[in-house]
Amino acid sequence: MRKLLLVIVASVALASVAAAQPKAIGVRIGNYGVDVSYENYAGENDFLEFELGLDNVFNTEAFHFDGVYNFMIAHPDWTPEGQWGFYVGPGASVAVWDNGKSENVVYAGLLGNVGLEYIFDFPLQFSLSLRPRLMFGDGKVRRNGLLTLGLGVRYMF
Repeated sequence: MRKLLLVIVASVALASVAAAQPKAIGVRIGNYGVDVSYENYAGENDFLEFELGLDNVFNTEAFHFDGVYNFMIAHPDWTPEGQWGFYVGPGASVAVWDNGKSENVVYAGLLGNVGLEYIFDFPLQFSLSLRPRLMFGDGKVRRNGLLTLGLGVRYMF
């Protein structure tokens, strides 16, 4: 009973802190597919990024869920308005792929994220990121996502 109460209190505290932080929702379009993207800032600069997407939109070969913790490493002052930012971060991914035999295989893996973002003076954000991914499952290692480049467009609230 104490553990349950502790989990509930921790969840409420985490939700209240997350509710006070800026957020963004939008899409990330890349060379491997389209993702629905959600960001929640953790602290002053760092942010959590969650994405749910299709790896091959036309064939619907796979869908995945990514979670990344991004560290903001620099804010260059390139323009008088808006805000630029460079970020890097580690993450994890879970995916379901069609193995070509009418069977779905679950893969799990690690990913990294390196990106550049621009936040306008109004609530719109553009980002360009490179997200290498290494996935494990079904006795195989999938490396076809090592050079995943994506363009993100998000509404900030």
